Amino acid sequence: MAKIHVKVLGETGKCIKVEKLVRDMVSRAGVEAEIETISDTMEINGYCIFGTPAVIIDDEVKCVGKVPNRDDLRHWFGSD
Repeated sequence: MAKIHVKVLGETGKCIKVEKLVRDMVSRAGVEAEIETISDTMEINGYCIFGTPAVIIDDEVKCVGKVPNRDDLRHWFGSD
């Protein structure tokens, strides 16, 4: 399986929670992933999203403006 690229956008408490959840699920699923946290407002604006936290996996926006639930995370990382 190829390495996946995950971006977590934002810097609020919810954004930090999302990053931890993503890292935990990636570890549990045993997938190889590069996880990047983006907190620069100008860079976030370049993704044309209208809320944080946001999760982008391999250039596909998966979640905007909320903390994803564990079922979504399991589905995204193939551990369902």
